[in-house]
Amino acid sequence: MSAPSSGASGPAQEIVDQLGGAGNIDNLTHCATRLRFQLRDASGIDQAAVEAIPGVMGVVPQSGDRYQVVIGGGVQNVYNDIQALPSMSGGGAPADPEDAASIKAAARAKGPRGRFAWLDSVFEFLSDSFRPILGALLGASLFITFMALMSTLGVIPNWADPRTDLPPSWRFLNLCWQAVFVFLPLYIAYNASKRVGADPWIGFAIMGVVMLPGFTGLADGIDPIEVFGSEVSVVPIFGLPLTVFDYSSQVFPPLLMAALLGPLYKGLKKLIPEDLHLIFVPFLSMLIMIPLTAFLIGPIGVYTGAGLANLLRAINDFSPLIFAIVIPLAYPFMVPLGLHWPINAIMLLNIQTLGYDYIQGPMGAWNFACFGATAGVLYLSIREKDAQMRQTSTGALAAGLLGGISEPSLYGIHLRFKRIYGRMLVGCLVGGVIIGIGGGVKTSAFVFTSLLTIPAFDNIPLYATAVGAAFFVAMFLVIFSGYRSPEQQAAFEAARVPVADLEAAKKGESTDDVIAAAGSREAEAQPRTIEVLSPLDGEIVALSEVPDAVFSQGIMGPGAAIKPSGNVVYAPGTGTVAVAQPTGHAFGLQLDNGLEVLIHVGIDTVELDGKGFDVKVKAGDKVTPETVLVEFDRGIVEAAGFSLVTPIIVLNAAAFASVEAVGLGGGKVGTPILEAVTKVTAPSEA
Repeated sequence: MSAPSSGASGPAQEIVDQLGGAGNIDNLTHCATRLRFQLRDASGIDQAAVEAIPGVMGVVPQSGDRYQVVIGGGVQNVYNDIQALPSMSGGGAPADPEDAASIKAAARAKGPRGRFAWLDSVFEFLSDSFRPILGALLGASLFITFMALMSTLGVIPNWADPRTDLPPSWRFLNLCWQAVFVFLPLYIAYNASKRVGADPWIGFAIMGVVMLPGFTGLADGIDPIEVFGSEVSVVPIFGLPLTVFDYSSQVFPPLLMAALLGPLYKGLKKLIPEDLHLIFVPFLSMLIMIPLTAFLIGPIGVYTGAGLANLLRAINDFSPLIFAIVIPLAYPFMVPLGLHWPINAIMLLNIQTLGYDYIQGPMGAWNFACFGATAGVLYLSIREKDAQMRQTSTGALAAGLLGGISEPSLYGIHLRFKRIYGRMLVGCLVGGVIIGIGGGVKTSAFVFTSLLTIPAFDNIPLYATAVGAAFFVAMFLVIFSGYRSPEQQAAFEAARVPVADLEAAKKGESTDDVIAAAGSREAEAQPRTIEVLSPLDGEIVALSEVPDAVFSQGIMGPGAAIKPSGNVVYAPGTGTVAVAQPTGHAFGLQLDNGLEVLIHVGIDTVELDGKGFDVKVKAGDKVTPETVLVEFDRGIVEAAGFSLVTPIIVLNAAAFASVEAVGLGGGKVGTPILEAVTKVTAPSEA
């Protein structure tokens, strides 16, 4: 699927075009940092092209033709711009439930995706239930931080203790954050019900019943009992035992309620005639779900959450050091899977039942290690003059340090460059060890772990030391060791092709002078065809036959590939070696005809670490078609199980009118393999 071209300006139109146009978009939502697309067909999208759009920090393809575009803090503006596009009137592609269902069914039938689609749906259900209220939670957490800071400075007494009698002005400020957490079950009930296809206001109303003062008033005069650390009262209603509990801040009951409401609501719509839907579907849903929630689902949710909270508390009580180490080391793997949402729910439950939470402190070590790794990438991108990565990492770091939001860093950078994970985990470990040795830290409210919320923790010096250590350890490890794999670094360096710098150094001129002179020389009134010669004996095949999506989908650029019959790689023309990997698996060359060429000898052969490769050139060497770049041992490569298919890629294809593969079939060293047509450039523009 190729994206239609567009003359429209702005990232909104570019994003829609690169995703196949409005007709390919079934649905669009957004969270705090990401645009979340449900596409009709996500195959064939050029990921590199989407990531190259100004303002895009990264992309996250998902199962079921779901596609996420990471924007950062400005996601709301981009979302609004997309929705305002004329082509997106009505939300994109026309609603077609049967077609959407068939697309999802076909996608889920593909291998592992089919076996684990249900698991992906569970994670989506959890995250969709929370993500729309992240803004409110973040806003409330900053109110909490301000109150905690005032208490730390001695301006007010303990703000988090309900027995504290605050002055009216401070009581009002304290109310500014309480509404978000007290009524959290209603927000979650709304979002979760909407996610499963039920009327969200019906879910809201069902959950609202058990949160009424009159509901808790049913237990007046009845002695409470303790279950999993929570006080409940059991009241006989129509001869059945009703467990009365304060549902404020609870998250498991509304999630379980919505999970059952969804299929019930859809089933009733099928059974009841369409002209009676408006009256009887809501009524019967409430008639069934209100008592079911009050008598069964609510208590199960409360006890489930309390049981999980007690399990984690037992681990923490047994060894705060082990707990403080495990939590930050687990979070980098839990967040991509969506498993952190239940832990967030337990944090809220801890605050309600215990009056404090002990998980957020170790979680802060993970967050700051994550942000530190991003800071390391930012430093390297500035040093390497990588404008796109500098933009991505700057936005991700701001979202993290000021908002405590890790998704832009995680999805925009870390999951794209998995080399980062090992360095980040060391930062997590260091931060967790410091918190564990110090006896742990607590907070009296749910906050996003950012720079602004450090005052919300009870032991500020310990917490600040731990998160600072996590941040700087991860940052320096990334700076010292880099974040790209050897193959990614080779591709990056080849794409840069710093030949102008090499020529400038030889001539004693500035790089700008060399580039200007080269531009002047290349100015022509008529286009001309230039060639890339085959560097290997063997069968010349289309790039689509390369067993690696980065090459076969043209992400690196257009080209061709060779199934070699020999074992000697020659230069594909006269020029200069820009990059010569010591492992011998990749070479970047600047040819004198203006083409920038990448030769990648085999697929994944970087893992041989140079074994079987005899490199003959180095960066800066002048080469001709008779120059040998590398000789390789076919037996070693094939015995290791790696493909010898060798892609030949033109990295600066955008500078030419066209680049085409030629001579497919049998080929010899020195025969043309690619042809490029130069663009017409007026002499006055040179």
